[in-house]
Amino acid sequence: MRFHKYHALGNDYIVMDPADFPGWTAPTTEQTRVICHRNFGAGSDGILWGPLPTAKAQFGLRIFNPDGSEAEKSGNGLRIFSRYLYDQKKVGTAPFTVDTPGGVVDVVIQPGGQQLTIDMGHVSFASAKIPVAGPAREVINEKITILDREFRYCAATIGNPHCVIPLPAITPELAHKYGPHLETHPNFPRKTNVQFLQVLDRANIRIEIWERGAGYTLASGSSSSASAAVAHRLGLVDRNITVHMPGGRIGIEIGDNFSIRMTGPVTRVAEGTLHPELFTTKV
Repeated sequence: MRFHKYHALGNDYIVMDPADFPGWTAPTTEQTRVICHRNFGAGSDGILWGPLPTAKAQFGLRIFNPDGSEAEKSGNGLRIFSRYLYDQKKVGTAPFTVDTPGGVVDVVIQPGGQQLTIDMGHVSFASAKIPVAGPAREVINEKITILDREFRYCAATIGNPHCVIPLPAITPELAHKYGPHLETHPNFPRKTNVQFLQVLDRANIRIEIWERGAGYTLASGSSSSASAAVAHRLGLVDRNITVHMPGGRIGIEIGDNFSIRMTGPVTRVAEGTLHPELFTTKV
């Protein structure tokens, strides 16, 4: 049961190739929780299960959060999975496609494999697509009260749901305090990822991230994409943006109809074998 571990700006994933796990159709909730656990398992922000057969792209991918839930899409996860394919010599530097439950993306790996560019698809602010409760609308600058504070937020999807809260200043404490309550707020029927957004200038933004199913996160590709799109939709930034996060920086290019091209690094960490004894642990 061989695994491969990578991180993208401190957002770490374990890649599990189904070929190395005979008899598994996918990791169960219990297996995912123990594998991802920082003390009882290998430790990660999620599991990338692939490559899988698909009629829509060259490679299929499923993404599991540490709590066992499944994510539709992950920008950092896609970069990591693509780097894994490169390291296993399944791809080179020619463009290729990956199919996720949140849509098909196009990938280009730069020579050496450490920098990758992904066409993430189009951001939508439509409530029915995200989804957000209530009548059909673009969810822009709406009010929401969490604990002791009222915020204005924008909602977006790039294949997975996001709640973006622009503020003059942001801190990790904001994400820790309000993120869990925003994630599970009734406005979001499928829960949501949460970003606290600070615009630095026309070409730079900062975000603090609370990820659905994972918690506080040092970096996120889909969060970067959604936050950049919201900042542009509000007229606060231009089309080429650097997103600053606690784990590092991602470049975002916004095209027509809020198409997103993301460029960022991936670092290879380790590979090893999961011992069957691991799965006798309950977490």
